[in-house]
Amino acid sequence: MATVTKSAQPPLIRAKVTSKGQVTIPVEVRKSLGIKPGDHLRFEQQGRGVRLIREPKENVFEKWRGIGIAGIAPGREALVTYMREIRGYDDFDDNLN
Repeated sequence: MATVTKSAQPPLIRAKVTSKGQVTIPVEVRKSLGIKPGDHLRFEQQGRGVRLIREPKENVFEKWRGIGIAGIAPGREALVTYMREIRGYDDFDDNLN
Protein backbone atom coordinates (compact mmCIF):
# COMPACT_ATOMS: atom_id res chain seq x y z
CA MET A 1 0.00 0.00 0.00
CA ALA A 2 1.37 3.44 -0.96
CA THR A 3 1.98 6.03 1.69
CA VAL A 4 1.23 9.68 1.17
CA THR A 5 3.69 12.21 2.52
CA LYS A 6 2.88 15.86 3.01
CA SER A 7 5.30 18.46 1.73
CA ALA A 8 6.89 20.47 4.49
CA GLN A 9 5.37 23.93 4.81
CA PRO A 10 7.81 26.79 5.27
CA PRO A 11 7.68 28.23 8.77
CA LEU A 12 5.31 31.12 9.31
CA ILE A 13 7.27 34.30 10.03
CA ARG A 14 5.44 37.40 11.14
CA ALA A 15 6.35 41.07 11.54
CA LYS A 16 4.39 44.05 12.80
CA VAL A 17 3.97 47.35 10.93
CA THR A 18 4.57 50.46 13.03
CA SER A 19 2.50 53.64 12.87
CA LYS A 20 5.16 55.06 10.52
CA GLY A 21 4.77 52.11 8.13
CA GLN A 22 8.08 50.54 9.16
CA VAL A 23 8.67 46.82 9.47
CA THR A 24 11.57 45.02 11.10
CA ILE A 25 12.60 42.18 8.81
CA PRO A 26 12.91 39.03 10.92
CA VAL A 27 16.45 37.70 11.34
CA GLU A 28 15.57 34.41 9.59
CA VAL A 29 14.52 36.30 6.45
CA ARG A 30 17.55 38.60 6.57
CA LYS A 31 19.88 35.61 6.82
CA SER A 32 18.17 33.64 4.06
CA LEU A 33 18.30 36.62 1.66
CA GLY A 34 21.74 37.81 2.78
CA ILE A 35 20.36 41.24 3.72
CA LYS A 36 22.84 43.51 5.46
CA PRO A 37 22.61 47.12 6.69
CA GLY A 38 22.61 49.53 3.76
CA ASP A 39 21.23 46.99 1.27
CA HIS A 40 18.39 48.06 -1.02
CA LEU A 41 15.23 45.98 -1.24
CA ARG A 42 12.61 45.83 -3.97
CA PHE A 43 8.94 45.12 -3.31
CA GLU A 44 7.10 43.60 -6.26
CA GLN A 45 3.34 43.39 -6.05
CA GLN A 46 1.93 40.00 -7.06
CA GLY A 47 -1.82 39.81 -6.94
CA ARG A 48 -2.79 40.39 -3.32
CA GLY A 49 0.72 39.72 -2.05
CA VAL A 50 4.18 41.21 -2.26
CA ARG A 51 7.49 39.67 -3.22
CA LEU A 52 10.62 40.93 -1.42
CA ILE A 53 13.86 40.93 -3.41
CA ARG A 54 17.34 42.06 -2.36
CA GLU A 55 18.80 44.15 -5.15
CA PRO A 56 22.41 43.46 -6.10
CA LYS A 57 24.90 46.05 -4.88
CA GLU A 58 26.29 46.57 -8.37
CA ASN A 59 25.55 45.63 -11.91
CA VAL A 60 27.45 42.40 -12.61
CA PHE A 61 28.19 43.61 -16.15
CA GLU A 62 29.40 47.08 -15.12
CA LYS A 63 33.00 45.93 -14.71
CA TRP A 64 33.08 45.01 -18.42
CA ARG A 65 31.90 48.44 -19.61
CA GLY A 66 34.41 50.07 -21.91
CA ILE A 67 36.48 46.94 -22.49
CA GLY A 68 37.27 46.50 -26.12
CA ILE A 69 39.95 46.80 -28.72
CA ALA A 70 41.93 50.02 -28.49
CA GLY A 71 41.32 52.29 -31.45
CA ILE A 72 37.73 51.20 -32.10
CA ALA A 73 35.04 53.73 -31.30
CA PRO A 74 31.97 52.52 -29.40
CA GLY A 75 28.89 51.48 -31.32
CA ARG A 76 27.81 49.03 -33.99
CA GLU A 77 28.92 51.07 -36.99
CA ALA A 78 32.47 51.38 -35.65
CA LEU A 79 32.59 47.63 -35.07
CA VAL A 80 31.27 46.88 -38.56
CA THR A 81 33.88 49.21 -40.06
CA TYR A 82 36.66 47.52 -38.07
CA MET A 83 35.51 44.03 -39.06
CA ARG A 84 35.38 45.04 -42.73
CA GLU A 85 38.95 46.34 -42.48
CA ILE A 86 40.38 43.16 -40.98
CA ARG A 87 38.31 40.71 -43.05
CA GLY A 88 38.26 42.53 -46.32
CA TYR A 89 35.08 43.86 -47.90
CA ASP A 90 33.11 43.23 -51.07
CA ASP A 91 29.60 44.04 -52.34
CA PHE A 92 28.29 40.64 -51.18
CA ASP A 93 28.63 41.83 -47.57
CA ASP A 94 25.90 44.44 -48.10
CA ASN A 95 23.36 41.64 -48.64
CA LEU A 96 24.11 40.08 -45.24
CA ASN A 97 22.33 42.72 -43.12
